[in-house]
Amino acid sequence: QVQLVESGGGLVQVGGSLRLSCAASGRTFSNLNMGWFRQAPGKERDFVAAISWSGRTTNYAASVKGRFTISRDATKNTVYLQMNSLKPEDTAVYYCAADYSTSISRASASMTQYDYWGQGTQVTCSS
Repeated sequence: QVQLVESGGGLVQVGGSLRLSCAASGRTFSNLNMGWFRQAPGKERDFVAAISWSGRTTNYAASVKGRFTISRDATKNTVYLQMNSLKPEDTAVYYCAADYSTSISRASASMTQYDYWGQGTQVTCSS
């Protein structure tokens, strides 16, 4: 089992920044490909960003590319999502997800690849 705990959400003005953190425990962090997804009220959960367990591969949704950066710190078993130039349409609950694999390093945009999910953290961007 993998436990994921997100933090760092909050209220921010348009154009502002936030950094989300996701602390993982329960399995070897180096075997976890990690992703961020988000869900706005009344909408489906959508892919935001992903990073492979090696850290060498990243993947972003078109809507956040150039504004958001995903990274990981193996010394802290934590993955981060740095969000800059936030817009009202970025308002959502953000979920961290883990894809456990001992052989495949990938940064998948597909929810079905992820085995474990955090509880979510609210991000609200308001003018």
